[in-house]
Amino acid sequence: MVTLDSILLFVLFFLPYIVTSRDVTNLYGLCLSNESDNQPHNNIIHTVWSKNYKSILESSIHNARFNNSNVPKPYYIIVPQNKEQVRGAMICCKKIGFESRIRSGGHDYEGLSFISYKPYCLIDLSSLRKIDIDVEEKTAWVEAGATIGELYYNIGNKSRTLGFPAGTCPSVGVGGHISGGGQGPLMRKHGLAADNVLDATIINVNGTIFDRRGMGEDLFWAIRGGGAASFGVVLSWKLQLVEVPPVVTLFTVARTQEEGATKLVKKWQKLVMEFPKELFLRININPKKDSLGRPSILASFNSLYLGKKSHLRRLMRKKFPELKLKSKDCEEMSWINSTIRIDSYRKDSRIEDLLERNKEKKLTFYKTKSDYVTKPLSEKALQGLWDVFKSTGDGLLILTPHGGKMSEILDDAIPFPHRKGVLYNLQYFALWHHLNLTVEKIKFDWVNGVYDYMGKFVSSPRTAYLNTRDLELGRTLIGNEKYSQAQSWGEMYFKRNFEKLARVKYSVDPTNYFRNEQSIPPLAP
Repeated sequence: MVTLDSILLFVLFFLPYIVTSRDVTNLYGLCLSNESDNQPHNNIIHTVWSKNYKSILESSIHNARFNNSNVPKPYYIIVPQNKEQVRGAMICCKKIGFESRIRSGGHDYEGLSFISYKPYCLIDLSSLRKIDIDVEEKTAWVEAGATIGELYYNIGNKSRTLGFPAGTCPSVGVGGHISGGGQGPLMRKHGLAADNVLDATIINVNGTIFDRRGMGEDLFWAIRGGGAASFGVVLSWKLQLVEVPPVVTLFTVARTQEEGATKLVKKWQKLVMEFPKELFLRININPKKDSLGRPSILASFNSLYLGKKSHLRRLMRKKFPELKLKSKDCEEMSWINSTIRIDSYRKDSRIEDLLERNKEKKLTFYKTKSDYVTKPLSEKALQGLWDVFKSTGDGLLILTPHGGKMSEILDDAIPFPHRKGVLYNLQYFALWHHLNLTVEKIKFDWVNGVYDYMGKFVSSPRTAYLNTRDLELGRTLIGNEKYSQAQSWGEMYFKRNFEKLARVKYSVDPTNYFRNEQSIPPLAP
């Protein structure tokens, strides 16, 4: 008996020379329609010959390293309009022997959501962005293709005293951000984004759609911080919104080495565990020339305080007088206004800017790495870090404080394990602005040099943050990996939680269909 599946396989792999791309696409569309309850599929399937293929592919590529002709491209890009079409797209890709890559915001640092070195389909969730806010219940259902900015905007439209603990970049997609943990300015008070998930809907490898009750507590545990792309396709999240005061305070104070930045950073490390939960004070380190034109650094102390300016100034005078925070440095506003201001701190920013999915997108190439610091660095160690850091003209270090609520949550509450005892997360960024392999090698060597220098000062064993993906931590043989091959990077991201993730993976996807270069491998009981 001839079936649609056999026709698809025959046409795609044995007779490409007697059919056109339109024929192949029509057959895929027939499969998609059949698997999506016969819904119309016009204008949601795109191939390299489609008019909008290039613009759709590039719309959510934020790291220019992955936007050039040398990077593999998907055979199909499917832009579903609803969950049935997402299901159909995944099932049809699987039937023709293609991998599926699932993209929500496209900010993943190694491009794993839209690149594969095997034949693959890209399922772009950017049209699934519905958000429902329930003010009375203090909850929100948000589809995986929505951005953090869109979530914040919708919360702010309904309430000035509700918020959600997620990141500072509005164009990041909630699908990947939440599934990898989700650090942000409210985490010292309320934990990570993933700590505040109440429910979710997911498509498993067989095409079945489950909510929390249907998927079971093990899978629900795994997708909150373990990287949902290893287990299925998350369609939506139900979130616990948190209370925020009607007035919050922002400030950014920058100090150079000449102005005592090193001593200030040293003191900040010791204060991280002493600050109240309401205070989030991170540090961004940038290269800078000193007054004589010599390489130096600029430390920007960037803060969100859940309270009024007067309370913040009293707190800083008591705890951190060396920073010399002044009234003019501080600005009071609503929480929703702070979400667009904390990162760029532009006074002309508008709430509507949260809806710009590609506002931060620039032609920037970057490579990132991360660490967790558990003991304060000495002044000598910091000075050594500045010396290594200053050797590039364009780089960034971000020191994100932990403590507060983060120290109270158990290491195995969700897969994200970096809790009690962590002072701060340290992210390293090498940045450049032109496609140049020589420059790229210089930048990779630089960021690896900074990372190597920090080896003796960070957590032991060394750890990393999943949302700062780093393929240099270890590679696997896709499709043939053994559990032990993934342990190096797996235990850096998840510590002791890695083994449980691998066992959950085996229980829901034993043949390892949902995979990438750092996906969770299945481990049999």
